[in-house]
Amino acid sequence: MLNAAFFESATILLREGLEAILVLAALGAYLTKVGASDRLNALYAGAGAAIVASIAMAWAFETFNNGVHNDFIEGIVILIAAGLMFYVSGWLFLKQDPRAWQAYLKQHTDKVVAGGTLFAAATLAFLAVFREGAETVLFLHALATSQGGWNAGIIAGIAAAAAALVVIYFVINNTTRRLPLRPVFLVTSAFLFLMGLKFVGEAFQEFQEQAVIGFHPAPAGDTLVSLGLNASWEAIAAQLAILLIAIAGILTMRRGQATA
Repeated sequence: MLNAAFFESATILLREGLEAILVLAALGAYLTKVGASDRLNALYAGAGAAIVASIAMAWAFETFNNGVHNDFIEGIVILIAAGLMFYVSGWLFLKQDPRAWQAYLKQHTDKVVAGGTLFAAATLAFLAVFREGAETVLFLHALATSQGGWNAGIIAGIAAAAAALVVIYFVINNTTRRLPLRPVFLVTSAFLFLMGLKFVGEAFQEFQEQAVIGFHPAPAGDTLVSLGLNASWEAIAAQLAILLIAIAGILTMRRGQATA
């Protein structure tokens, strides 16, 4: 469990942090390209403020929770985290197309250039980074809940991911400022989708402990439990339904692209 907690917490922070770094680097490069490099300091100031705000949010979130465990409330929080993971997973899958990514950048940076203010650049960076920070807080809290608390594996994973992000930030901003976006987006999209499915199972477990949802054991239950999964037919049915919806969405998108 220690290794699983380390890997999951590190990957969550790396994914969210990498997306924020990629967005900032791309926005900075785009602003420079259109002759608005004087707004770069404001862009990075907004990003720094978002990091501080995310840390403050994490502290407030844990303080408000006050260590009180309520299975029903925790189940709701984990479900919200799962839903957000599915949303971000879908967003990344759509943006892995280079044309969609460039359109996204142009849409956001054109507003900054047209506005002509440093505040606009700072606000753009703040919202881009704080969105990732808020997601990270929610995801890590849900992970800690599913693991029974903030164990050593989760803490070590966060520390390792933070150190890695510092190196990645330096490399991107001082060398190429480019990464192969399509494989990064596809891999992280798949990871988030799988984590979302796992969180659905964790939420069902919380509800089952309160007898809100029934529990009918599935075959090979011991194997599923050893993998940290919910070994009930109820959870498996919900996860399969989500998977089928995702597949149907991808097929619909592909058909739309083929006829466009």
